[in-house]
Amino acid sequence: MKLKKLIAVSLAGVMSAAILASCGVSTTQTGEDDSLKKVQEKGSFTIGLDADFAPMGFTEDSGEIVGFDIDLAEAVAEKMGVKLEVKPIDWDSKSMELSTGKIDFIWNGFSISDERKKEVLFSEPYLSTKQSIIVTADSPIKTKADLAGKKIALQDGSTSEDALKADADTYESIGDQNISRFKENSQVLMEVESGRADAAVIDEVFVRYYLQKENLSDKYTVLEEGFDEEDYGVGGRKNDAALIEAVNKALEECKAEGITSEISEKWFGEDLIK
Repeated sequence: MKLKKLIAVSLAGVMSAAILASCGVSTTQTGEDDSLKKVQEKGSFTIGLDADFAPMGFTEDSGEIVGFDIDLAEAVAEKMGVKLEVKPIDWDSKSMELSTGKIDFIWNGFSISDERKKEVLFSEPYLSTKQSIIVTADSPIKTKADLAGKKIALQDGSTSEDALKADADTYESIGDQNISRFKENSQVLMEVESGRADAAVIDEVFVRYYLQKENLSDKYTVLEEGFDEEDYGVGGRKNDAALIEAVNKALEECKAEGITSEISEKWFGEDLIK
């Protein structure tokens, strides 16, 4: 091989390795998955979350981030022998935060879907929920059929919209022009309270906790009809199989020892663990 060509090939290899490293891809030059090793050497893993998604992960008045997923992630980190780092992120940018290595996991009531599986590697499911329809207590809306032509609020970038669109009849009866999207679930509820939206499609785990905590259960109604049940999982990079395998092992240990059920009782008042 000529010298100039050899140098060019070598430089290309160095640049490729640098790009992979900057993107948080955890493979060695031999193709070995060293994602778990990197976390163990660092002594911690970082989870990214929407810090306004109670009770999964949210910011208290004191400024501390707490929630079901925070407690569970801490328990998993302890099982893995590392510490937990928590990083609030823009939920719309979650995939970029993960792929660039700024976080190790998306862990915040992260619903498993076929579309998301194209971008992330999920752990085994650890909790199930559904997307619910919420209206004011005096609303004439009683069923999904009553949503036809009504104004709907939901969180941008969440699976609320996915669930609504999956129900083609309901989605088409509403009309996309009647759907408003907001960054935070609290904003979604404010739209219903103000009357700017007739109903909201929102995660049941969040809304039931929120209404109870804020003593708003008499002000709103969660319809019996909702959308398909969905599972929560931990989202990692596609190449981080070893790291996700370690998380699965820790989750299973937490479940077997009753730790996850205790966390569920703490935040939901009942055991919702799969």
